[in-house]
Amino acid sequence: MFTGIIETVGTLTDIEKELGNIHFFIQSDISNELKIDQSVSHNGVCLTVVGIEENTHKVTAIQETLLKSNLGDLKVGDLINLERCTPTNGRFDGHIVQGHVDQTAICIGKEEQRGSWLFTFEYLPQQQNITVEKGSITVNGISLTVVNSQKNQFSVAIIPYTIEHTNLQQVKIGDTVNLEFDIVGKYVSKIMAMRDHSK
Repeated sequence: MFTGIIETVGTLTDIEKELGNIHFFIQSDISNELKIDQSVSHNGVCLTVVGIEENTHKVTAIQETLLKSNLGDLKVGDLINLERCTPTNGRFDGHIVQGHVDQTAICIGKEEQRGSWLFTFEYLPQQQNITVEKGSITVNGISLTVVNSQKNQFSVAIIPYTIEHTNLQQVKIGDTVNLEFDIVGKYVSKIMAMRDHSK
């Protein structure tokens, strides 16, 4: 389990394709502290560390993960948000994040507002995911608060610290981001859908 509080930002240094899988090599200031078989959130996707060499670690994304996330769009030099699993005695500063991306969204708005930024994202409605005003949303692994919830889109206000310490600094209009919706909201949405279907 994660909290959506980004620990550090890594840099993608190499990409290797193998059949339907992709191996990513990420350089970061926590890579040499990781262990083989450890779970780490990469842009909100929980991936297993399969290799470590000095300050670089290797993870593998299978085809299912590539289809449901933006990892397949990554290029060498891109920044990747990293978070290790939350320790049982750790402080819970964000919200419950599973590291399972529900779907992707497109950035349709990026507006500077006197020192802060307002990002707007649009997602497809097929999975019946929802956001609520002042509710939690995970964007590229970052725990954020929804400030403007509309049908199939939402906005988030970003403080300068978050811009400087996550890969939102690279996100521009038209880019794809990973979304993990609030776990409580997902259950409520599924229950309501089941009720409507049974009528």
